[in-house]
Amino acid sequence: MSAQQETFIAHLIELRDRLIRALIAVAVVFVCLMPWAGDIYDILARPMMDTLPAGTNMIATGVVTPFFVPVKVTMMVSFVLALPWVLYQAWAFIAPGLYAHEKRMALPLVLGSTLLFLIGMAFCYFFVFGMVFKFIAEFAPKSIVPAPDIEQYLSFVMSMFLAFGVTFEVPVAVILLVKAGVVDVAKLREMRPYVIVAAFVIAAIVTPPDVISQFMLAVPMCLLYELGIVLANMITRPVPHAEAAGGQAAPALQNLDEAAERRLEADDRPGGKG
Repeated sequence: MSAQQETFIAHLIELRDRLIRALIAVAVVFVCLMPWAGDIYDILARPMMDTLPAGTNMIATGVVTPFFVPVKVTMMVSFVLALPWVLYQAWAFIAPGLYAHEKRMALPLVLGSTLLFLIGMAFCYFFVFGMVFKFIAEFAPKSIVPAPDIEQYLSFVMSMFLAFGVTFEVPVAVILLVKAGVVDVAKLREMRPYVIVAAFVIAAIVTPPDVISQFMLAVPMCLLYELGIVLANMITRPVPHAEAAGGQAAPALQNLDEAAERRLEADDRPGGKG
């Protein structure tokens, strides 16, 4: 029991150190970017500013809002820029507890999910915002002069970034479901009509009440679902020599190899046989 407690405390200390290193990286990037906090917010607000009438600006209804909103945006950008180091700290903490085949699966999934989330945010910023804001500006009555509040704009942008970032994680979710044995590729193909309906329902809930944003969220979701099916089929496809042998010998040998691998790694861990 004493050895187990010492191991648990050692893991907690390592987790604390990893978290501190990640937070320090985010803080360093944040401090370096703070002198340009206003410029960073201007970049974020550019899609909205391009659709406002000439001479119209965004407004701030709070006393300290002009200060805190750019700070929040800069903090978000700092986290995104420091994300590779943060992910490395997370990977360095969990990697020693994974088996070799789990490491081969986990690292591509972590990197892929991060890249897909960032691609979703970029797709939202460069394509969705311009079309949505232009549609809203053209639909608004001529008697109304739009002057959005910067805090409400930030809240809207963050919710849209989150929605599109999570949406672009669909291939990773599909692969995990197949690898976990919850569903197979054939079942995923059968579920395609229901997924299409669900995609448009989800898009209608999480996006503003306009057809353009709903369509631009639902269509990528459906396409990414198809991409997930293709990738899952590639991962789970039997190897050629297993097919030639009737698919019997290779899985058995693979199971024996994994079992031997687990025994060897269990002996190398603290408390093992050594």
